[in-house]
Amino acid sequence: MGLILLALVSVPQLHAQGQNIGDVRGKVDAKVLTVKLASNDGAVLDWVRQAFALHGGYQVKSDGRTQFDFRFERGQGSQITLIVGSGGKELLRQDFTGSSWADALAQAADYAVRRTLDLPGFFNSQIAFVSQRTGDREVYTSDLLFRQPRQLTSDGSECLVPDLAPDNSALLYTSYHRNGFPDIYRINLQTKERKVFASFRGINTGPAYSPSGRQVAMVLSGSGNSELYVANADGKNLERITSTRGLEADPSWSPDGNRIVYTSDEAGSPQIYVINANGRGARRVPTNISGNCSEPTWNPVDADKIALTAAAGGEFEVAVFSFSEGKSTWVTRGPGDAVHPIWLNDGRHLIYTQRTKQSARLMVLDTATGNSTPLSPSGFTDAEMADVIYLGK
Repeated sequence: MGLILLALVSVPQLHAQGQNIGDVRGKVDAKVLTVKLASNDGAVLDWVRQAFALHGGYQVKSDGRTQFDFRFERGQGSQITLIVGSGGKELLRQDFTGSSWADALAQAADYAVRRTLDLPGFFNSQIAFVSQRTGDREVYTSDLLFRQPRQLTSDGSECLVPDLAPDNSALLYTSYHRNGFPDIYRINLQTKERKVFASFRGINTGPAYSPSGRQVAMVLSGSGNSELYVANADGKNLERITSTRGLEADPSWSPDGNRIVYTSDEAGSPQIYVINANGRGARRVPTNISGNCSEPTWNPVDADKIALTAAAGGEFEVAVFSFSEGKSTWVTRGPGDAVHPIWLNDGRHLIYTQRTKQSARLMVLDTATGNSTPLSPSGFTDAEMADVIYLGK
């Protein structure tokens, strides 16, 4: 296990919250930290055990020596107090409140991650996904741990590729429910009002909000061929940004919102391309890993990396491509297919769909260790096509 250097810097007591805060800084040369979890409340302890089991940066131990101890105290109302210790010494104490104790707990757990791994936490996230729980593919939303899943659509037809607005105000998705052809719809997540976003002749699919939430990329075939288009978040000022002989799909924005990666079969088979958001400078991304690459997703933290789906020996797996290195690395290896990757906000973990002939489920992958952990419970039949946004700061 790698060496940890801890520095404890005392600061004055913050009377507004009545807490004594220490500053924990960890410098770690290991990919995984050992940690004990404790709480004065059974429901809280169950929550944090489930949460930290998803995080590849931690190995949860019930006994023996660990590098950190995380204690989550449930107080009155929605208050959660985080206490971080190491070697029997208290290093940090911080209070959190939220709309519920689970909301406050997600904030506290993310703070523990930031202070010990120096990475953003991802527990305070909202996901959207598709499930055949009712027999049809419908869109659902949930907290990351599936404690409060909600069915968002009841279209009774194919619903595909949900995409959440960065501020969690709206969701775009593709549905065949109105006329048997794919159209894009927008749902206001506060009022649940649904409106048609794009319903042109042919295919309307693949909506993707820009990081600012001000623009949307999508795939339309009204010109006779599937091409990439960009519009304002209200669907206005639509501009076509590709014009090729191939079929374009799967747009994903760069962290700065200036570029878009996408799939095109212009060269004969599906491969990854990148283009400026203004439609200039299109070029192929030399993934050098498979003759069939698709579903690129740009890392929100490290713009040097994209994840993608690639064919591998009769199956599909997830790989990560580095622009600076000019090469791709496999990050999943069966069983079944691994498809539709989407980055979590820390830039280290991915959610993807693990698909077999019998079922599909959502998985969390730690790209640093290669470990995958089931995310969706068995009750969500064929959960797939996830999108995720972070609700914290």
